Amino acid sequence: MHSFLNGLARFRRGAWEMLATILIALGVVMLMQPFFLWAYTWSFLVTLVGTVMFIITSHFPE
Repeated sequence: MHSFLNGLARFRRGAWEMLATILIALGVVMLMQPFFLWAYTWSFLVTLVGTVMFIITSHFPE
């Protein structure tokens, strides 16, 4: 956990790409679930933020 937080603080690619991937997966889960309207409402925005974040962080140094 310490290395993950250290990677986030130093803008390293691995930690930020993992966070972006988690956001994309969370957005897809929010889109597929049938129980909460608020989750379905916010799912596109969460997926979009994760995708843009992944594109930006792919330019970070290793």
